[in-house]
Amino acid sequence: MGARAPASDWANDFDHLDPRWVEDPYPIWQELRRTCPVAHTDRFMGVYFPTRYEDIRAIAYDTENFSSRRAIIREGRPLLPPTPPLTSDPPAHRADRKVLLPRFTPAAVEKLEPRTRALCREALERLSGKTECDAAADYAQEIPTRVTARMLGISEEAGELFRRWVYEALELGVEQPDIAKRAIAEMGAFFTAEVARRRLEPGDDLVSYLLDVRIAGEPLSDEHIANTLRLLLLAGITSTWSMIGVSLWHLATHADDRARLAAEPGLIPTAIEEFLRAYTPVALARQIVKDTEIGGCPLKQDEMVLLHFGAANRDPAVFPDADKVIIDRAENRHAAFGLGIHRCIGSTLARMEMRVALEEWLAQFPDFVLSPGAVVKWSSGTVRGPRQLPVTLRR
Repeated sequence: MGARAPASDWANDFDHLDPRWVEDPYPIWQELRRTCPVAHTDRFMGVYFPTRYEDIRAIAYDTENFSSRRAIIREGRPLLPPTPPLTSDPPAHRADRKVLLPRFTPAAVEKLEPRTRALCREALERLSGKTECDAAADYAQEIPTRVTARMLGISEEAGELFRRWVYEALELGVEQPDIAKRAIAEMGAFFTAEVARRRLEPGDDLVSYLLDVRIAGEPLSDEHIANTLRLLLLAGITSTWSMIGVSLWHLATHADDRARLAAEPGLIPTAIEEFLRAYTPVALARQIVKDTEIGGCPLKQDEMVLLHFGAANRDPAVFPDADKVIIDRAENRHAAFGLGIHRCIGSTLARMEMRVALEEWLAQFPDFVLSPGAVVKWSSGTVRGPRQLPVTLRR
């Protein structure tokens, strides 16, 4: 692919793949919120970008004017299969979502915590004796990939394969559709094989569970199951490892917060809510069903809306000192897990993985900083988070 032309005007030519946006989007959002609360670009065949909480909330709840059938902004027309319930609209959405809920209750997530903690300790053991590491690749990415594999009843060693699919489908594939199609096809074949295996050897895992559920008395098709599993893999892994990684990035660059959390581990759950608010990783999309308007801005049918809940969470009209990270923020009704009918099913699981990952890391490495001359690489596309995070571990 050739180099992208830089965004010439954030209000009328924004590009969420522009390196300046990827590196630090928050000043851009702040300026747009002040001067052009609903930006637009002709890139990607037309996309709007609302920056205010009230507008983002209104879109998320308006399923009549905004469809979820295209959930990702990509180059070219979408040629990818649906991923229920993320890409489901009413009335199908309710049933598609309902069948998944029992596997993500607090009680179900609690059963995964012991293995999650063990995985964290195993990853930390591999870092024992080292003075430097990549906190993203060596730790943050290890946890969700292996927890997800365990949920699916698949070898935890499949985590490496999952990492590649995430990178190809959600990062490279945003600009290069052929790469995304290949990764999606590989995932489809992989999960189709897993479904066939569970029919012969069912177990206590998510794949076997989906074979048993019914919608309107009918079993799910193999295609429906494979597409849902693909969603859970991509969404569950990349958003959570991004949040673990960005939390470690924040602590590596804010000595006071790091020292306080190391001394007061009971504050970690509260700090996690603030990290979720301040560094919300996910940007989803909606397709405009018919001409409408939001925040006084007319929106054209068939164009897209980039719905970034991180922009909502940085709105000073809703959150005092919105651009400050306050790890003991008392009132924090953030929208990191979305708003409306598509609010993240896996929020309880993500919170548990974040909490355990930070508890174990800080118990082992209470003092760490970015390595001298470190280059932190951030992912672009649907989910933003550090993909390379060199840190020095101080004893």
